[in-house]
Amino acid sequence: MSKSKPTLPRGTRDFGPEISSKRSYIIDKIKSNFTRYGFTQLETPAMENLSTLTGKYGDEGDQLLYKILNSGDYLSKSSEGDYQQGSKHLINKISEKGLRYDLTVPFARFVVMNQHEIAFPFKRFQIQPVWRADRPQKGRYREFYQCDADIIGTKGIWNEVELTLLITDVFNDLNLSDYVIKINHREILFLLATFVGLKGKEVPFCAEIDKLDKIGEDKVIENVLALGADSNQMKEVMNILSLSEIDQLLSKIESIDSENEGVLEVKKYFEQLGKFSEKNIQVELDLSLARGLSYYTGMIYEVKPTSVKMGSICGGGRYDNLTGVFGLEGISGIGISFGLDRIYDVMEELNLFPEKITQRIEVLVVHFSEETHEHGQKIVMDLRSNGIKADLYPTADKIKKQFNYADKIQTPYTLIIGDQEMESGEYMLKNMSTGEQKPMQIDKIIQHLKG
Repeated sequence: MSKSKPTLPRGTRDFGPEISSKRSYIIDKIKSNFTRYGFTQLETPAMENLSTLTGKYGDEGDQLLYKILNSGDYLSKSSEGDYQQGSKHLINKISEKGLRYDLTVPFARFVVMNQHEIAFPFKRFQIQPVWRADRPQKGRYREFYQCDADIIGTKGIWNEVELTLLITDVFNDLNLSDYVIKINHREILFLLATFVGLKGKEVPFCAEIDKLDKIGEDKVIENVLALGADSNQMKEVMNILSLSEIDQLLSKIESIDSENEGVLEVKKYFEQLGKFSEKNIQVELDLSLARGLSYYTGMIYEVKPTSVKMGSICGGGRYDNLTGVFGLEGISGIGISFGLDRIYDVMEELNLFPEKITQRIEVLVVHFSEETHEHGQKIVMDLRSNGIKADLYPTADKIKKQFNYADKIQTPYTLIIGDQEMESGEYMLKNMSTGEQKPMQIDKIIQHLKG
Protein backbone atom coordinates (compact mmCIF):
# COMPACT_ATOMS: atom_id res chain seq x y z
CA MET A 1 0.00 0.00 0.00
CA SER A 2 1.53 3.31 -1.12
CA LYS A 3 1.71 6.13 1.36
CA SER A 4 0.40 9.53 0.32
CA LYS A 5 2.59 12.57 0.85
CA PRO A 6 1.54 14.73 3.84
CA THR A 7 0.00 18.08 2.95
CA LEU A 8 -1.42 21.14 4.73
CA PRO A 9 -4.97 22.47 4.38
CA ARG A 10 -5.08 25.38 1.93
CA GLY A 11 -4.72 28.74 3.61
CA THR A 12 -2.57 27.39 6.46
CA ARG A 13 1.21 27.30 6.86
CA ASP A 14 4.04 25.83 8.89
CA PHE A 15 6.59 28.23 10.39
CA GLY A 16 10.17 27.04 10.66
CA PRO A 17 12.70 28.45 13.15
CA GLU A 18 13.67 31.51 11.09
CA ILE A 19 10.11 32.56 10.26
CA SER A 20 8.97 31.88 13.82
CA SER A 21 11.77 34.11 15.13
CA LYS A 22 10.69 36.94 12.84
CA ARG A 23 7.06 36.54 13.86
CA SER A 24 8.09 36.60 17.53
CA TYR A 25 10.04 39.80 16.83
CA ILE A 26 6.86 41.47 15.52
CA ILE A 27 4.75 40.16 18.41
CA ASP A 28 7.29 41.38 20.98
CA LYS A 29 7.25 44.91 19.49
CA ILE A 30 3.45 45.01 19.43
CA LYS A 31 3.11 43.52 22.92
CA SER A 32 5.62 45.92 24.49
CA ASN A 33 3.62 48.87 23.14
CA PHE A 34 0.33 47.36 24.31
CA THR A 35 1.62 47.04 27.87
CA ARG A 36 3.25 50.50 27.72
CA TYR A 37 -0.15 51.96 26.88
CA GLY A 38 -1.79 50.24 29.86
CA PHE A 39 -3.44 47.24 28.20
CA THR A 40 -3.56 43.92 30.08
CA GLN A 41 -3.47 40.49 28.43
CA LEU A 42 -6.46 38.23 27.87
CA GLU A 43 -6.94 34.85 26.15
CA THR A 44 -10.15 33.14 25.05
CA PRO A 45 -10.83 29.63 23.66
CA ALA A 46 -10.27 28.79 20.00
CA MET A 47 -13.91 27.73 19.74
CA GLU A 48 -17.06 29.59 20.73
CA ASN A 49 -20.73 28.65 20.66
CA LEU A 50 -22.20 29.47 17.24
CA SER A 51 -24.87 31.49 19.03
CA THR A 52 -22.03 33.78 20.21
CA LEU A 53 -20.51 34.17 16.74
CA THR A 54 -23.40 34.32 14.27
CA GLY A 55 -25.10 37.61 13.47
CA LYS A 56 -22.12 39.75 14.54
CA TYR A 57 -20.21 40.00 11.26
CA GLY A 58 -22.94 40.46 8.67
CA ASP A 59 -24.17 37.83 6.21
CA GLU A 60 -20.79 37.56 4.48
CA GLY A 61 -18.99 37.01 7.79
CA ASP A 62 -21.48 34.34 8.88
CA GLN A 63 -20.72 32.40 5.68
CA LEU A 64 -17.01 32.43 6.48
CA LEU A 65 -17.39 30.91 9.95
CA TYR A 66 -15.81 27.50 10.42
CA LYS A 67 -18.44 25.27 12.03
CA ILE A 68 -17.45 22.33 14.21
CA LEU A 69 -19.49 19.12 13.98
CA ASN A 70 -21.01 17.96 17.25
CA SER A 71 -19.12 15.10 18.86
CA GLY A 72 -20.47 11.56 18.69
CA ASP A 73 -23.28 10.63 16.32
CA TYR A 74 -23.99 14.18 15.20
CA LEU A 75 -26.64 13.08 12.69
CA SER A 76 -28.81 11.35 15.31
CA LYS A 77 -30.75 14.52 16.12
CA SER A 78 -31.42 15.34 12.47
CA SER A 79 -33.88 13.94 9.95
CA GLU A 80 -34.29 13.66 6.21
CA GLY A 81 -36.60 16.67 6.45
CA ASP A 82 -33.78 18.74 7.98
CA TYR A 83 -31.55 17.82 5.04
CA GLN A 84 -34.24 18.78 2.54
CA GLN A 85 -34.59 22.22 4.14
CA GLY A 86 -31.00 23.05 3.20
CA SER A 87 -27.61 23.51 4.82
CA LYS A 88 -28.56 26.59 6.88
CA HIS A 89 -31.27 24.64 8.66
CA LEU A 90 -29.25 21.44 8.93
CA ILE A 91 -26.21 23.13 10.47
CA ASN A 92 -28.25 24.05 13.56
CA LYS A 93 -28.91 20.35 14.11
CA ILE A 94 -25.38 19.05 13.70
CA SER A 95 -23.15 21.90 14.88
CA GLU A 96 -23.24 23.99 18.06
CA LYS A 97 -19.72 25.46 18.01
CA GLY A 98 -17.38 27.26 15.62
CA LEU A 99 -13.81 28.53 15.45
CA ARG A 100 -13.51 32.19 16.38
CA TYR A 101 -13.70 34.60 13.43
CA ASP A 102 -12.03 37.48 15.26
CA LEU A 103 -11.03 38.42 18.82
CA THR A 104 -13.51 41.26 19.38
CA VAL A 105 -16.74 39.29 19.71
CA PRO A 106 -15.17 36.75 22.13
CA PHE A 107 -13.86 39.75 24.08
CA ALA A 108 -17.37 41.22 24.30
CA ARG A 109 -18.66 37.85 25.49
CA PHE A 110 -15.90 37.74 28.14
CA VAL A 111 -16.77 41.25 29.36
CA VAL A 112 -20.42 40.34 29.83
CA MET A 113 -19.61 37.09 31.65
CA ASN A 114 -17.08 38.84 33.93
CA GLN A 115 -18.67 42.28 34.27
CA HIS A 116 -18.71 42.20 38.07
CA GLU A 117 -14.98 41.44 38.32
CA ILE A 118 -13.84 43.98 35.72
CA ALA A 119 -12.92 47.58 36.53
CA PHE A 120 -14.23 49.88 33.79
CA PRO A 121 -12.80 51.34 31.65
CA PHE A 122 -11.17 48.02 30.79
CA LYS A 123 -8.15 47.97 28.47
CA ARG A 124 -7.19 44.55 27.18
CA PHE A 125 -4.92 43.13 24.51
CA GLN A 126 -5.13 39.70 22.94
CA ILE A 127 -2.72 37.95 20.53
CA GLN A 128 -4.18 34.71 19.21
CA PRO A 129 -5.07 32.95 15.94
CA VAL A 130 -8.46 33.28 14.22
CA TRP A 131 -10.01 31.27 11.38
CA ARG A 132 -12.02 32.26 8.31
CA ALA A 133 -13.28 30.00 5.51
CA ASP A 134 -12.06 32.47 2.92
CA ARG A 135 -10.47 31.94 -0.49
CA PRO A 136 -6.69 31.86 0.10
CA GLN A 137 -4.60 34.42 -1.81
CA LYS A 138 -1.64 36.72 -1.19
CA GLY A 139 -2.02 38.24 2.26
CA ARG A 140 -5.24 36.32 2.94
CA TYR A 141 -5.13 33.09 4.94
CA ARG A 142 -7.65 30.75 6.52
CA GLU A 143 -5.71 30.68 9.79
CA PHE A 144 -3.97 33.85 10.87
CA TYR A 145 -3.04 35.82 13.97
CA GLN A 146 -4.63 39.00 15.19
CA CYS A 147 -3.09 41.32 17.76
CA ASP A 148 -5.96 43.27 19.32
CA ALA A 149 -6.11 46.19 21.73
CA ASP A 150 -9.54 47.33 22.99
CA ILE A 151 -10.83 49.92 25.43
CA ILE A 152 -14.32 49.21 26.74
CA GLY A 153 -16.54 51.08 29.17
CA THR A 154 -15.69 54.64 28.14
CA LYS A 155 -16.46 57.01 25.29
CA GLY A 156 -14.38 60.04 24.44
CA ILE A 157 -12.38 61.13 21.43
CA TRP A 158 -9.13 60.63 23.40
CA ASN A 159 -9.64 56.87 22.92
CA GLU A 160 -9.57 57.33 19.13
CA VAL A 161 -6.51 59.60 19.37
CA GLU A 162 -4.69 57.23 21.74
CA LEU A 163 -5.16 54.25 19.42
CA THR A 164 -3.82 56.30 16.51
CA LEU A 165 -0.72 57.10 18.58
CA LEU A 166 -0.40 53.41 19.48
CA ILE A 167 -0.52 52.40 15.80
CA THR A 168 2.17 54.98 15.03
CA ASP A 169 4.44 53.81 17.86
CA VAL A 170 4.14 50.14 16.85
CA PHE A 171 5.12 50.78 13.25
CA ASN A 172 7.90 53.14 14.31
CA ASP A 173 9.33 50.35 16.49
CA LEU A 174 9.13 47.97 13.51
CA ASN A 175 10.91 50.57 11.32
CA LEU A 176 7.94 50.41 8.95
CA SER A 177 7.24 53.88 7.57
CA ASP A 178 5.60 53.08 4.21
CA TYR A 179 1.98 53.10 5.38
CA VAL A 180 -1.02 55.36 5.81
CA ILE A 181 -3.69 55.33 8.53
CA LYS A 182 -7.07 55.90 6.92
CA ILE A 183 -9.99 56.90 9.12
CA ASN A 184 -13.69 57.46 8.58
CA HIS A 185 -16.84 57.59 10.69
CA ARG A 186 -19.87 55.32 10.42
CA GLU A 187 -22.22 58.24 11.22
CA ILE A 188 -20.94 60.04 8.13
CA LEU A 189 -21.49 56.93 6.03
CA PHE A 190 -24.99 56.48 7.46
CA LEU A 191 -25.72 60.13 6.62
CA LEU A 192 -24.62 59.50 3.02
CA ALA A 193 -26.83 56.41 2.89
CA THR A 194 -29.83 58.50 3.96
CA PHE A 195 -28.82 61.21 1.48
CA VAL A 196 -29.08 58.75 -1.45
CA GLY A 197 -32.41 57.42 -0.18
CA LEU A 198 -31.25 54.27 1.62
CA LYS A 199 -32.38 54.97 5.19
CA GLY A 200 -32.72 51.57 6.84
CA LYS A 201 -30.20 50.06 4.42
CA GLU A 202 -27.10 51.71 5.86
CA VAL A 203 -25.17 48.48 6.50
CA PRO A 204 -25.48 47.09 2.93
CA PHE A 205 -24.65 50.60 1.64
CA CYS A 206 -21.45 50.59 3.75
CA ALA A 207 -20.59 47.09 2.53
CA GLU A 208 -20.77 48.25 -1.09
CA ILE A 209 -18.80 51.48 -0.50
CA ASP A 210 -16.08 49.39 1.18
CA LYS A 211 -15.56 47.53 -2.14
CA LEU A 212 -14.65 50.71 -4.05
CA ASP A 213 -10.93 49.93 -4.34
CA LYS A 214 -11.66 46.28 -5.18
CA ILE A 215 -14.37 46.41 -7.87
CA GLY A 216 -14.22 50.04 -9.04
CA GLU A 217 -16.56 53.03 -9.05
CA ASP A 218 -18.93 51.87 -11.83
CA LYS A 219 -19.67 48.51 -10.19
CA VAL A 220 -20.15 50.10 -6.76
CA ILE A 221 -22.64 52.61 -8.22
CA GLU A 222 -24.47 49.76 -9.97
CA ASN A 223 -24.71 47.76 -6.74
CA VAL A 224 -25.86 50.76 -4.65
CA LEU A 225 -28.51 51.68 -7.23
CA ALA A 226 -29.71 48.08 -7.07
CA LEU A 227 -30.36 48.69 -3.35
CA GLY A 228 -32.77 51.49 -4.37
CA ALA A 229 -30.55 54.58 -4.25
CA ASP A 230 -31.32 57.79 -6.14
CA SER A 231 -28.92 58.00 -9.13
CA ASN A 232 -28.40 61.79 -9.00
CA GLN A 233 -27.72 61.79 -5.27
CA MET A 234 -25.38 58.85 -5.73
CA LYS A 235 -23.35 60.82 -8.31
CA GLU A 236 -23.03 63.63 -5.75
CA VAL A 237 -21.81 61.12 -3.14
CA MET A 238 -19.18 59.78 -5.54
CA ASN A 239 -18.01 63.36 -6.15
CA ILE A 240 -17.64 63.85 -2.40
CA LEU A 241 -15.72 60.57 -2.05
CA SER A 242 -13.23 61.70 -4.71
CA LEU A 243 -12.13 64.70 -2.63
CA SER A 244 -8.85 64.40 -0.72
CA GLU A 245 -8.59 67.59 1.37
CA ILE A 246 -9.95 67.08 4.89
CA ASP A 247 -11.50 70.56 5.13
CA GLN A 248 -13.24 70.13 1.77
CA LEU A 249 -14.61 66.74 2.75
CA LEU A 250 -15.97 67.91 6.08
CA SER A 251 -17.42 71.06 4.49
CA LYS A 252 -19.36 68.97 1.97
CA ILE A 253 -20.74 66.71 4.69
CA GLU A 254 -21.67 69.72 6.83
CA SER A 255 -23.64 71.12 3.89
CA ILE A 256 -25.82 67.99 4.12
CA ASP A 257 -26.08 68.02 7.96
CA SER A 258 -24.03 70.45 10.02
CA GLU A 259 -24.92 68.65 13.28
CA ASN A 260 -23.80 65.21 12.17
CA GLU A 261 -22.07 63.50 15.11
CA GLY A 262 -19.48 61.95 12.83
CA VAL A 263 -18.33 65.31 11.47
CA LEU A 264 -18.10 66.80 14.97
CA GLU A 265 -16.04 63.86 16.26
CA VAL A 266 -13.70 63.80 13.26
CA LYS A 267 -13.04 67.54 13.66
CA LYS A 268 -12.25 67.11 17.35
CA TYR A 269 -10.07 64.08 16.56
CA PHE A 270 -7.84 66.01 14.16
CA GLU A 271 -7.64 68.94 16.60
CA GLN A 272 -6.36 66.70 19.41
CA LEU A 273 -4.06 64.76 17.09
CA GLY A 274 -2.46 68.08 16.13
CA LYS A 275 -0.86 68.25 19.59
CA PHE A 276 1.44 65.38 18.58
CA SER A 277 2.76 66.71 15.28
CA GLU A 278 6.32 65.72 16.25
CA LYS A 279 5.34 62.06 15.83
CA ASN A 280 4.80 62.52 12.08
CA ILE A 281 1.46 60.70 12.21
CA GLN A 282 0.46 59.49 8.75
CA VAL A 283 -3.33 59.73 8.86
CA GLU A 284 -5.92 60.81 6.31
CA LEU A 285 -9.71 61.00 6.11
CA ASP A 286 -11.10 58.59 3.50
CA LEU A 287 -14.90 58.65 3.16
CA SER A 288 -14.83 55.51 0.99
CA LEU A 289 -13.54 53.52 3.96
CA ALA A 290 -16.45 51.56 5.39
CA ARG A 291 -15.12 48.27 6.85
CA GLY A 292 -17.60 45.46 6.38
CA LEU A 293 -18.21 44.37 9.97
CA SER A 294 -21.70 45.37 11.05
CA TYR A 295 -20.91 46.11 14.71
CA TYR A 296 -18.99 49.37 14.09
CA THR A 297 -20.91 52.52 15.03
CA GLY A 298 -18.39 55.37 15.14
CA MET A 299 -14.88 56.10 13.93
CA ILE A 300 -13.20 53.35 11.91
CA TYR A 301 -9.54 52.75 11.05
CA GLU A 302 -7.64 50.96 8.33
CA VAL A 303 -3.86 50.93 7.85
CA LYS A 304 -2.48 50.07 4.43
CA PRO A 305 1.13 49.81 3.22
CA THR A 306 2.01 52.30 0.49
CA SER A 307 4.99 50.62 -1.20
CA VAL A 308 3.79 47.00 -1.14
CA LYS A 309 0.65 45.65 -2.79
CA MET A 310 -1.19 44.30 0.24
CA GLY A 311 -4.52 44.65 1.99
CA SER A 312 -4.89 46.32 5.38
CA ILE A 313 -2.26 45.50 8.01
CA CYS A 314 -4.26 47.03 10.88
CA GLY A 315 -7.88 48.04 11.33
CA GLY A 316 -10.62 48.64 13.85
CA GLY A 317 -13.14 51.12 15.14
CA ARG A 318 -15.74 52.21 17.67
CA TYR A 319 -18.55 49.81 18.63
CA ASP A 320 -21.13 51.33 20.95
CA ASN A 321 -23.20 48.34 21.97
CA LEU A 322 -21.52 45.09 21.01
CA THR A 323 -22.01 43.75 24.54
CA GLY A 324 -25.73 44.54 24.21
CA VAL A 325 -26.29 41.41 22.13
CA PHE A 326 -25.11 39.44 25.17
CA GLY A 327 -27.35 41.32 27.60
CA LEU A 328 -25.11 44.16 28.81
CA GLU A 329 -26.49 47.36 27.30
CA GLY A 330 -24.88 50.75 26.83
CA ILE A 331 -21.21 49.80 27.08
CA SER A 332 -19.18 51.64 24.47
CA GLY A 333 -15.92 50.19 23.20
CA ILE A 334 -13.22 50.82 20.64
CA GLY A 335 -10.42 48.64 19.38
CA ILE A 336 -7.80 48.00 16.74
CA SER A 337 -6.29 44.80 15.39
CA PHE A 338 -2.82 44.33 13.91
CA GLY A 339 -2.60 41.59 11.28
CA LEU A 340 0.59 39.74 12.21
CA ASP A 341 0.76 37.67 9.02
CA ARG A 342 0.38 40.61 6.66
CA ILE A 343 2.82 42.74 8.64
CA TYR A 344 5.31 39.87 8.34
CA ASP A 345 4.81 39.69 4.56
CA VAL A 346 5.28 43.47 4.19
CA MET A 347 8.42 43.53 6.36
CA GLU A 348 9.88 40.56 4.50
CA GLU A 349 9.28 42.21 1.13
CA LEU A 350 10.82 45.49 2.33
CA ASN A 351 13.72 43.66 4.06
CA LEU A 352 13.00 45.33 7.42
CA PHE A 353 13.96 42.52 9.79
CA PRO A 354 17.25 42.90 11.71
CA GLU A 355 20.02 40.59 10.49
CA LYS A 356 20.55 38.80 13.80
CA ILE A 357 17.02 37.79 14.66
CA THR A 358 16.91 33.97 14.49
CA GLN A 359 16.82 32.43 17.94
CA ARG A 360 19.73 30.08 17.19
CA ILE A 361 22.29 29.12 19.82
CA GLU A 362 25.43 31.22 20.25
CA VAL A 363 27.80 28.37 21.01
CA LEU A 364 27.81 24.59 20.55
CA VAL A 365 29.92 22.52 22.92
CA VAL A 366 31.66 19.69 20.98
CA HIS A 367 33.71 16.84 22.44
CA PHE A 368 35.73 13.71 21.64
CA SER A 369 34.56 11.00 24.07
CA GLU A 370 32.05 9.97 26.71
CA GLU A 371 34.31 11.47 29.39
CA THR A 372 34.59 14.87 27.63
CA HIS A 373 30.83 14.77 26.97
CA GLU A 374 30.17 14.39 30.71
CA HIS A 375 32.57 17.25 31.42
CA GLY A 376 30.74 19.35 28.82
CA GLN A 377 27.43 18.95 30.68
CA LYS A 378 28.69 21.23 33.47
CA ILE A 379 30.20 23.66 30.94
CA VAL A 380 27.00 24.06 28.94
CA MET A 381 24.97 24.71 32.11
CA ASP A 382 27.50 27.35 33.24
CA LEU A 383 27.09 29.09 29.89
CA ARG A 384 23.29 28.97 30.11
CA SER A 385 23.23 30.27 33.69
CA ASN A 386 25.15 33.31 32.43
CA GLY A 387 22.47 34.08 29.84
CA ILE A 388 24.27 32.56 26.85
CA LYS A 389 22.26 30.44 24.41
CA ALA A 390 24.28 27.23 24.38
CA ASP A 391 23.88 23.58 23.52
CA LEU A 392 25.91 20.40 24.01
CA TYR A 393 26.20 17.94 21.13
CA PRO A 394 24.29 14.99 22.62
CA THR A 395 26.49 11.99 21.68
CA ALA A 396 30.20 11.19 21.25
CA ASP A 397 30.10 11.16 17.44
CA LYS A 398 33.09 11.89 15.23
CA ILE A 399 34.26 15.47 15.64
CA LYS A 400 33.76 16.15 11.90
CA LYS A 401 30.09 15.25 12.19
CA GLN A 402 29.74 17.61 15.17
CA PHE A 403 31.32 20.49 13.24
CA ASN A 404 29.10 19.78 10.22
CA TYR A 405 26.11 20.02 12.55
CA ALA A 406 27.40 23.35 13.92
CA ASP A 407 27.64 24.68 10.34
CA LYS A 408 24.16 23.46 9.49
CA ILE A 409 22.52 25.18 12.48
CA GLN A 410 24.66 28.28 11.82
CA THR A 411 26.01 28.65 15.32
CA PRO A 412 28.68 31.38 15.42
CA TYR A 413 30.99 29.58 17.90
CA THR A 414 31.97 26.10 19.02
CA LEU A 415 33.62 25.29 22.34
CA ILE A 416 35.90 22.27 21.98
CA ILE A 417 36.57 19.89 24.89
CA GLY A 418 39.29 17.25 24.70
CA ASP A 419 41.34 15.48 27.36
CA GLN A 420 43.89 18.31 27.41
CA GLU A 421 41.16 20.95 27.86
CA MET A 422 39.67 19.00 30.77
CA GLU A 423 43.05 18.92 32.52
CA SER A 424 44.09 22.54 31.86
CA GLY A 425 40.69 24.20 32.37
CA GLU A 426 41.23 26.15 29.13
CA TYR A 427 38.80 25.34 26.32
CA MET A 428 39.25 26.02 22.62
CA LEU A 429 36.71 28.61 21.40
CA LYS A 430 36.38 28.52 17.61
CA ASN A 431 34.84 31.29 15.50
CA MET A 432 32.92 29.33 12.86
CA SER A 433 32.96 32.21 10.35
CA THR A 434 36.69 32.98 10.39
CA GLY A 435 38.06 29.63 11.58
CA GLU A 436 40.06 31.47 14.27
CA GLN A 437 40.37 29.57 17.56
CA LYS A 438 42.20 30.07 20.84
CA PRO A 439 42.25 28.49 24.31
CA MET A 440 40.42 30.41 27.04
CA GLN A 441 39.23 29.78 30.58
CA ILE A 442 35.47 29.47 30.96
CA ASP A 443 35.04 32.87 32.65
CA LYS A 444 36.90 34.53 29.75
CA ILE A 445 34.74 32.64 27.25
CA ILE A 446 31.60 33.85 29.00
CA GLN A 447 32.90 37.40 29.02
CA HIS A 448 33.79 37.17 25.32
CA LEU A 449 30.40 35.74 24.27
CA LYS A 450 28.50 38.30 26.31
CA GLY A 451 30.53 40.90 24.47
